[in-house]
Amino acid sequence: MGLGLISAFGRVIQLGGFGEIPAWLNIVLEIIVESSRILLFLFVLGLANVKKGILRIWDLFTKKDMWRSIWSVSIQKIKKQWLSILLNLAAFLIIASMFNYLIDQLAYQTCLYISLKENGVLVDSSSEWTILLFFKNLSVIPFTLVFETLLILWIAGKLNSYKISA
Repeated sequence: MGLGLISAFGRVIQLGGFGEIPAWLNIVLEIIVESSRILLFLFVLGLANVKKGILRIWDLFTKKDMWRSIWSVSIQKIKKQWLSILLNLAAFLIIASMFNYLIDQLAYQTCLYISLKENGVLVDSSSEWTILLFFKNLSVIPFTLVFETLLILWIAGKLNSYKISA
């Protein structure tokens, strides 16, 4: 949630939600936003451990023999469990669509945007995009990163190779 919050506020600032910013700050914020997404990806890839996520990527590029075994396992999993994969993708699409629908409703069908501007939280020159991207960075984007990463790990047979310790 914290990494999504960093991305969300970064986007609001980039869109001028709190006022104009210089070009160099826009670039710095883009680096921060994308870095938080990369950290989230590594966190999920390492199953709640960024260091293990980095090691998995390192192993992928340094241990060439892993490629054959990963492809072999993945092809077998897709052949045997294609229906499960398809159902998971369909469920993901439905949930992501609902997130997007609710965010659109929040931005365009409520008085949140007007209230934020009237109370001085957002500047008058800001648009509804500040609200849209704020909530998308808190919900749809992290949900997508987590889903896709876990789906790839599951298909590759790597979900059981690291134990999550409490």
